[in-house]
Amino acid sequence: MTHQPSTTALAGRKEWTAFVVLLLPLLLVSMDVSVLFFAIPAITRELAPTSTQQLWIFDIYALTLAGLLITMGSLGDRIGRRKLLLFGAAAFGAASVGAAYAQNAEMLIAARAVLGIGGATLMPSTMALIRNMFTDERQRTKAIGIWSGAMAGGIALGSVMSGIMLEHFWWGSVFLINVPAMLLLLVLVPVLVPEFKGAERGRFDLLSVPLSMGSVLPVIYGLKEIAAYGFSVPRVLWIAVGAVVGCLFVRRQRRTTRAMISRELFRGRGFGAGIALNALAAFAMMGSAYFTTQYLQSVLGMSTMRAALWSMAPSIAVGIAAPTASAIAQKVERAYVVTAGFLIAAAGFALLFCVGTDALWLLLAGAAVSSCGIVTVMALVADMALSSAPVAKAGSAASLLETGQEFGGALGMAILGSIGTAVYRANMPAAAPAQSRETLAGATATGDPGLVHAAREAFVSGMHGAAVGGAVLLLLGAVLAPVLLRARRRPAGDVPPHRGDRQRVPVAAGDRIGAADPAGGRIGAADGQKCTSEQA
Repeated sequence: MTHQPSTTALAGRKEWTAFVVLLLPLLLVSMDVSVLFFAIPAITRELAPTSTQQLWIFDIYALTLAGLLITMGSLGDRIGRRKLLLFGAAAFGAASVGAAYAQNAEMLIAARAVLGIGGATLMPSTMALIRNMFTDERQRTKAIGIWSGAMAGGIALGSVMSGIMLEHFWWGSVFLINVPAMLLLLVLVPVLVPEFKGAERGRFDLLSVPLSMGSVLPVIYGLKEIAAYGFSVPRVLWIAVGAVVGCLFVRRQRRTTRAMISRELFRGRGFGAGIALNALAAFAMMGSAYFTTQYLQSVLGMSTMRAALWSMAPSIAVGIAAPTASAIAQKVERAYVVTAGFLIAAAGFALLFCVGTDALWLLLAGAAVSSCGIVTVMALVADMALSSAPVAKAGSAASLLETGQEFGGALGMAILGSIGTAVYRANMPAAAPAQSRETLAGATATGDPGLVHAAREAFVSGMHGAAVGGAVLLLLGAVLAPVLLRARRRPAGDVPPHRGDRQRVPVAAGDRIGAADPAGGRIGAADGQKCTSEQA
């Protein structure tokens, strides 16, 4: 059903206040990706996990989140995005308490899995609600720019916050950070955020849930394993299994009338292009982070806490870059701003290519420049993709963007990490011990000054090789962006926003309570009145 808008309006104070509230779950979900960096030694002492359990404590959160994004985005379109957000906040808060007071490794792994489930509901719900609340293109672009910057900053903030908490409290405190914020969310969201849902009827396609998870989880897992331990037949087979299940999932989506991913989403040209370019930006972001964090600790010899604090420095530039890019995009064709973002990111990788074994400021400059370019791309292509998708499918659209970002990040760590490792091994002395030839940490553990110096030189050479690979891909993105994005079409039923005062137009017959509406509100009950954000 195509919903005709009953009002178009600029977002006011209430919508912007609600937007600030929606940033809370985004920050916490992104922080939980890195919150264990400092806590794992204390967890190891207290819970004594096996090496396999320790890996799962790290990985289960990201794997569960990535595997359920598509399901949760589609579910939010059906039952209501605010309702799903509240459910996810409750689950996230409860799982945080469970993780904080876990008595053994199994309990912690289970709690982290539930955190991933909660995270999978929160991320697409927040982005979809932003799409609904901000119908004016300028305001929406600004909001998504801030959203993207907050997500990038949250990852860096997580490691710093965990380090600060561990200075004064026990390891479980890194999870309890989430609880007050989630309680605040549960109180404020019903007051400030209106409900939105699509008009889909009928049963939810339960068979597509395991198919979507089976297509995402094996690929992400295989890529993460390759990034950590290198190529092997079993790890490649995991990716192959995911690809096969993915084909089955796509086939079902094309044939069923209750598809999780509607073909209507891809009618707007900017949608598929936005997902691809967003994934490419995530590829570069995670690939560069893979090397810069190791450089600070292993090449410069910083403590974990000091390295985390220094890694926050580029986030300051990122916080400025996203809103600035959004403002420029109001005056310049967005495709060209995205192209400029890719070129800026490539310039940052060029700076990383110039880094030696003692070049902290050059490293931070390279990381800041590349991050500014990457967040520019992410903010604008996310807005373009969501704008080109029907409003009733905003949850599904947001989940596909997030899933593509997970794929891109895992692929970036795997490919650029493999390039760096290959160059590292090629530059290490042939007579070096096996552990030294595998990793810089292994060489450092030997205590041999000459070997450690050679390993640091080899690591920097590996980073140079990865920087070249990343820069080439970013330049490819700069070439593709104007071609893919310039001819973007507005989907049927999505009406250009009007500026100025609210204007009333008739409500389409058949619209019902909670139905998504391009103007960003809810359709009223029996009399067909529209419920605006202020009334909700």
